[in-house]
Amino acid sequence: MGRKRKGRAISGWLVEDKPAGITSTAIVNKVRWALGAQKAGHAGTLDPAATGVLAVALGEATKTVPYITDALKCYRFMVRLGQATTTDDAEGAIIAQSEARPDTAQIEAALPPFRGEISQVPPQFSAVKVEGERAYDIARAGEEMELAARPLWVEKLDIIARPDPDHVELEMVCGKGGYVRSIARDLGAALGCHGHVAWLRRVWSGPFNAEEGITLAQIDALSHSPELETYLRPVEAGLADLPELPATAEGAARLRNGNPGMVLTASVAYGDEAWASYQGRPVAVGIYKAGELHPSRVFNLD
Repeated sequence: MGRKRKGRAISGWLVEDKPAGITSTAIVNKVRWALGAQKAGHAGTLDPAATGVLAVALGEATKTVPYITDALKCYRFMVRLGQATTTDDAEGAIIAQSEARPDTAQIEAALPPFRGEISQVPPQFSAVKVEGERAYDIARAGEEMELAARPLWVEKLDIIARPDPDHVELEMVCGKGGYVRSIARDLGAALGCHGHVAWLRRVWSGPFNAEEGITLAQIDALSHSPELETYLRPVEAGLADLPELPATAEGAARLRNGNPGMVLTASVAYGDEAWASYQGRPVAVGIYKAGELHPSRVFNLD
């Protein structure tokens, strides 16, 4: 018999507007403690210096994390021109400098290669694994490594402001696995002047917006109180990009047992991924085939 988890079987999403200076893991641990929850995770790490949306999944909502991780995300960030750093952000030591300062038109002209389907090399200080070790651990030991380029979909990359010759503020909408620090580093290289991220904010991630997020101070103030639970979003908030298919009573019972179950459909095509609901609650996620949903994830919300 497996060991029973400590805490409450509470499920849902808590959207945190993360402050700078704390890790994503520390936020998750704080939320789990404040709600006394058995299980928690997050949908996409933010660097300690970054701010903005950190969506924390609790209980059964952790089964929907991949759908938020895969969703588009929007970042606002400031690039400091003229300096390269070890970490590609303001936390690192300066390793190269340049007096060159491109004008706004030159920056705009350099942006198209960073849009669409691109390849980017992660920062040396990143969580990418190299022969079983995290890249940041190798970098902290003073070793340099060659990291493989990774594909990234960049839907949007635009100049928002140019406050002075040393800085340019950008907004990027991208898919899974993007490193804003790599964009700043590579843009600086393309402009011939070096660059790193001065500050970074995740504005939204899938259906979750920073302006709707709860603050760390609020979590502390409301910890272990029923009021904190009023900030929880339902489990199905993590399924916003998938179509919903109402299940029949018999279909819901079969789905809960991990078997294909009958659902009512309108415009879902054979082979599409969708989620089934019964009496307004999510039952399962899976593949639609000829009037049935074949489940890949089953929710236990009783």
